[in-house]
Amino acid sequence: MQKQNPSYLRIIFFGTPELAAHVLDAIIHKKIEVVAAVTAPDKPAGRGRKLKQSPVKKLAQQHNIPVLQPENLKSPDFIEELKSYKPDLQVVVAFRMLPEAVWSLPPLGSFNLHASLLPDYRGAAPINWVIINGEKETGVTTFMLDHKIDTGKMLFWQKIAVDEYETAGSLHEKVKEKGASLVLKTIEAIGSGNVNPMPQEKWLHENSTLNKAPRIYKEDCRIKWDQPIEHIINHIHGLSPLPGAFTEISDKKAQQVMMKIFKARPDYESTRVMSGTILTDNKHYLKIAGRDGLVSVYELQMAGKKRMTVEELLRGMDFSPFTQAR
Repeated sequence: MQKQNPSYLRIIFFGTPELAAHVLDAIIHKKIEVVAAVTAPDKPAGRGRKLKQSPVKKLAQQHNIPVLQPENLKSPDFIEELKSYKPDLQVVVAFRMLPEAVWSLPPLGSFNLHASLLPDYRGAAPINWVIINGEKETGVTTFMLDHKIDTGKMLFWQKIAVDEYETAGSLHEKVKEKGASLVLKTIEAIGSGNVNPMPQEKWLHENSTLNKAPRIYKEDCRIKWDQPIEHIINHIHGLSPLPGAFTEISDKKAQQVMMKIFKARPDYESTRVMSGTILTDNKHYLKIAGRDGLVSVYELQMAGKKRMTVEELLRGMDFSPFTQAR
């Protein structure tokens, strides 16, 4: 790659959610020139179905950065518009897959920030799956984009410890901070010509298995109470706060109510009750039986209500009729 002072790089930034906006903010504050920001089209949201702007769009507009919101990334008009900004480099954070005509456009290429230590946890939801699978360590990686998703040559990486009872929300905050620093380091290195892209295959050992991080769908969020309670709690925390692990609780008349659980702890108290059995004193605690113990629920949300602690819920709701979670 040719050498070029990072301060004079012309960058186009691709991203949509808060994570991407945080990285973009770090780039702006480093006085690196962002000539345009590409983000998702505005979408209707809320009861009024008003159009909602992405965090990246809001930030870019605050700094008078032109915003592009293409419906079709392969559109010739969009590609010509990108070319008009004469980018040296493109930075991608939490955005959909780019066609070759887009990622190959700048002379220094395009790189992506991924929220795992590649090649492990390739896919759309690495933060969630790392916790669901009970990992003790993860990280962030920058890599050059190529034809396949999450497979390009790696540039830099940074490890992140996963704390006990970490949630997807708290890990997301760590990824934001570490990811922003790593993106700045990568821009600096590319601009100075100090990069040595490494094929991901060099990190693969014979007979090693890689975890995947596919998109999470509603049925992935259902809690399976016949599993060990450690797995159940990892599942709950890996989906907290979004999209939220849920169960359906049933009363003696078999009427069901959906309940999301956001925070829980293990209770290895010996019990012979069937998995999914609900235990509560209707004042201070709510526990649900797993395969090898009880899951003590701390924060939850009943259908139609706001998120609250168990004690807050029990002050206004009688759980006596509910006997089973499925």
